[in-house]
Amino acid sequence: MTDVSLVWLRQDLRLADQPAFLAAAADGAVIPVYVLDDETPKADYRIGAAQRWWLHGSLESLAAALKEIGSRLILRRGRADRVLTQLLEESGATRIHALRHTEPWWGDIEASLGERLALHDGNTLAPLRDIVTGGGTPFRIYSAFWRALQQHMPPPEPLPPPKKLPAPAHWPKSDRLEDWSLLPTKPDWATGFDMVPGAAEAARKLKAFAKSVDSYEAERNLPGEEGTSRLSPHLHFGEISAAAVWHGVDGHAGSEKFRKELAWRDFTQGVILALPDYARVNGNRKYDALRWRTGRAAEEDLRAWQRGLTGYPIVDAGMRQLWATGWMHNRVRMITASFLIKHLLIDWRHGWDWFWDALVDADYGNNSVNWQWVAGTGVDANIFSRIMAPLTQSEKFDAGDYIRHWVPELADIPDPNIHDPGPVNGYPAKIIGHREARERALEAARRLRSA
Repeated sequence: MTDVSLVWLRQDLRLADQPAFLAAAADGAVIPVYVLDDETPKADYRIGAAQRWWLHGSLESLAAALKEIGSRLILRRGRADRVLTQLLEESGATRIHALRHTEPWWGDIEASLGERLALHDGNTLAPLRDIVTGGGTPFRIYSAFWRALQQHMPPPEPLPPPKKLPAPAHWPKSDRLEDWSLLPTKPDWATGFDMVPGAAEAARKLKAFAKSVDSYEAERNLPGEEGTSRLSPHLHFGEISAAAVWHGVDGHAGSEKFRKELAWRDFTQGVILALPDYARVNGNRKYDALRWRTGRAAEEDLRAWQRGLTGYPIVDAGMRQLWATGWMHNRVRMITASFLIKHLLIDWRHGWDWFWDALVDADYGNNSVNWQWVAGTGVDANIFSRIMAPLTQSEKFDAGDYIRHWVPELADIPDPNIHDPGPVNGYPAKIIGHREARERALEAARRLRSA
């Protein structure tokens, strides 16, 4: 009798360069399984609304790809270890194959499955256990991580997708994707999303981006240009491997800067291996004493920031792009995050929560490390007293057309006035002046030093 194995899918929704599928196929028949587990991550870390929209499309795409090679995708909902144990009993499978992931909530699940679970590398450029300090711990400084990673690069050539997956004699029952209600309805803000989930689209985007990667370093900071790869949600859901992206830009002189950004994703996963609570706990604990604003006025300011009604055009454009598309340009992510933390003096964790719900690529490691970097509270972070000037940033990075697109109230304002237009009918006044906000933030830092 042919052995049967489960392939437990998480954020690795692809067939190409997917070692778990190849290992399972070598054992015998394969049952691919995705478990929607809202119990294990607890309320704070259940995937957000925008991610659920993407997940629906990604699972549709993967199910179609599996059908083409004689297989199918089994969908179940519940605590992953219980669901997988039940599937082992139902199917007669003896083994579970899966890729390694670093989110802290998976540890207990993997331990519960014990020797029945075989974990494989494939979610990072190199196994994170190989990219460690002399003391054997994950790096907390990116520059040191990058130097160590170079000793293991390039990654192995991506593995081809299986041409066929052996099917079991009997398939277990599957939930219907439609019954999971992953698509938003009230409000259906995802009707404006202009991205296409799935491995095929990821491969198309990589091929298109490779042609322009030589201009990446010059254009990646310009919100009005298509200078970035737009691969982040595909990488987040594992529709394409980091190794495939690395090799996809081979032969291009401008690829090094892009590869450093790609490696940042691996670095952030290493940070959360060392500091699993990084989404909630300051990496530098002295900032626990920082006096963030609270109360009604702070809550109103937070809502204005979320809705893109701060009176700072570059900030409002970014926040409206996020709401409308589930994505935001990386330079603008830094500007909007800095504005919430430094100009409004609102705890970075409120921003973390909003991005987690609104971004299609809200990766636990990236979201945590990036927010703490901007806040200055992290282990390898910007200093708190460095305060981005959003009006200057807007002009420096030529954001005029970007603002006119996302803030239609300012569509008729020409450069250079677009960055700081003054009173405009229908557009809010600045929620706070830049100089006033800067002084308030610096005073908070001074109080912290003297505490």
